[in-house]
Amino acid sequence: MTPSSFEDILLGGLAPDGGLVVPEAYPRCDPTLIESWRGLTYAELAFAILKLYVSDWPESSLRALIDKSYTLMAFGTREVTPLKTLDEQYCLLRLSNGPSLAFKDIAMQLLGNLFEYVLLKRGEHLNILGATSGDTGSAAEYAMRGKRGVRVFMLSPDGKMSRFQTAQMFSLLDNNIFNIALDGVFDDAQDLVKAVSADLVFKDRYAIGTVNSINWARVLAQVVYYFKGYFAATKAVPTDRVDLHTDVSKPQEVSFSVPSGNFGNILAGHIARQMGLPIRRLVLATNENNVLDEFFKTGRYRPRLSQETRQTTSPSMDISKASNFERFMFDLLDRDPEQTRNLWAKIDEQGYFDVAGDPRWQMQVERFGMVSGSSSHRLRLETIRQFYHRYGEVIDPHTADGVAVAKAYAEPGIPMICLETAQPAKFPDTIVEALGHAPSVPAGFQELSQRPQRFCRMPRDLAMLKSYIRSHAPAR
Repeated sequence: MTPSSFEDILLGGLAPDGGLVVPEAYPRCDPTLIESWRGLTYAELAFAILKLYVSDWPESSLRALIDKSYTLMAFGTREVTPLKTLDEQYCLLRLSNGPSLAFKDIAMQLLGNLFEYVLLKRGEHLNILGATSGDTGSAAEYAMRGKRGVRVFMLSPDGKMSRFQTAQMFSLLDNNIFNIALDGVFDDAQDLVKAVSADLVFKDRYAIGTVNSINWARVLAQVVYYFKGYFAATKAVPTDRVDLHTDVSKPQEVSFSVPSGNFGNILAGHIARQMGLPIRRLVLATNENNVLDEFFKTGRYRPRLSQETRQTTSPSMDISKASNFERFMFDLLDRDPEQTRNLWAKIDEQGYFDVAGDPRWQMQVERFGMVSGSSSHRLRLETIRQFYHRYGEVIDPHTADGVAVAKAYAEPGIPMICLETAQPAKFPDTIVEALGHAPSVPAGFQELSQRPQRFCRMPRDLAMLKSYIRSHAPAR
């Protein structure tokens, strides 16, 4: 089943049957079209890309909402995602300039404006139910606070985020924000979100939507910064040298290193590559919760149980069930929904699936340019330290995981663009352990820990979660 419009996709999060939404096909952009986007501002580029997918909206409305989202006030820079060239090999794409200091802001700021626009037009309200391992929650809440027609119910693993991340979320006292500290790990929170969304009667009655990367609109918004990073890291290719038939001159390739938890960030890179962006490699970096790295190295995908998910110093990646991985597998299986369903049925039956014996697995993984590696606490500390001494830059633990894994896949002549996922101020304990001093705290956040906090604790109980939503949200 597929929703009938982009508005339904946006508000529903999941498809009407509880599945993940994917487009029937990714629009393919030839090198000439891609090059024509090179000089665009971030908002102009976002409009050029999103309008390829959002065909049922007036272009003027889409453009206005994008312009409203990507501003100097919201991101502190007109570039939105500035790129810093470190040396001949490595670049750092800064994605953490938004109000919550994490890359999730880039999509969330747009989603907040999209939600408000659609709800006001329809005269409806929406109750957003989300799960966070650290950054999605604060990005969603900062984007939705005060929005008309929107309430946010955000589940987070109790005691497993950094103190800064926790304070960012729990100190928001807006009437439309509800924080729930769950007794469990992120995967438990995500399972509850999916369970609520799968109850179609409850979902409809209480107008439940999502902002996790299971919402297609959020993944789509993240595709933009891959194009922006590519343009910043490469030189313009003269259009008279691009020949699609003889392939006399290929556009320059780049690689991206992506810290990965729920697979949404790197899925956006995969989509950009499918659209024609010349990405040589997508380097997937995990921490000690290395389920995805295990798959790309062995063909075996075994999500861990809650008690097996490790609490690490890159907590936003403490995830063992990556929702967006199902979208990638759908592409890997030649977009065969029945085969995809069968694999996920095997997870339900035996706890894993194994495609190592399928000749398409290795061939498709290579065709998609996907490689992987994992990091550890010791390695991320060492990487933070080395990065600081070599480049004079302090990076957060998740970005450090990405940089550490990228080293194995760097190639001469191919820029390696490392995605920065958050500002180091969000993880001061790890930075102190690595460097011996605390990171600087951006203006406006110095007194964060002293602000009053509001949240409720809850066990892993679906009935209790539904009851909480009922008591705080109006029904239709």
